[in-house]
Amino acid sequence: MHQGNCIAESQENGYQNRGGNEEILHLANQTSVPKYRLSRQVGHLLRKANQRHTGIFAEHMPAGLTPTRFAALVKLYEVGATSQNELGRLTAMDVATIKGVVDRLRTRGLVESRKDKDDARRRLVSLTDTGRTLIEEAIPLALHVTQRTTETLSNEETKLLDDLLEKIS
Repeated sequence: MHQGNCIAESQENGYQNRGGNEEILHLANQTSVPKYRLSRQVGHLLRKANQRHTGIFAEHMPAGLTPTRFAALVKLYEVGATSQNELGRLTAMDVATIKGVVDRLRTRGLVESRKDKDDARRRLVSLTDTGRTLIEEAIPLALHVTQRTTETLSNEETKLLDDLLEKIS
């Protein structure tokens, strides 16, 4: 297919041009606005999928356990004690978000922090016994949430979705 036809087809389907600068300039200089369908935009679709997933998550997980709190707890369960900054990196949360999450988990008695004996500037965050018990109960529920989120997909489609999301993450 000719590159110009690909651009026109992409525009008609609502997808953004992913060609080089020449194609982008060509699109920018057009007198008419390309067709844009919100319902076909990746950001919109991801937001809708996330809303669905978050609703299923809230329905099945213990009260007060949000996706970000779950992520922090399950990562601590996987890696053990780690610094708050490292926990933020491991869970894709910025510094302010992970601080708030850790503070709320500490208030609920699910995590504790202590000075790192190897580096006095660092504080290590770890699960309490209560936090460990909660996350061990929540992991099977989270697996069910994932299954419910992808229940309209075949196993092959679910794997493809996982691979594609990983690729753009």
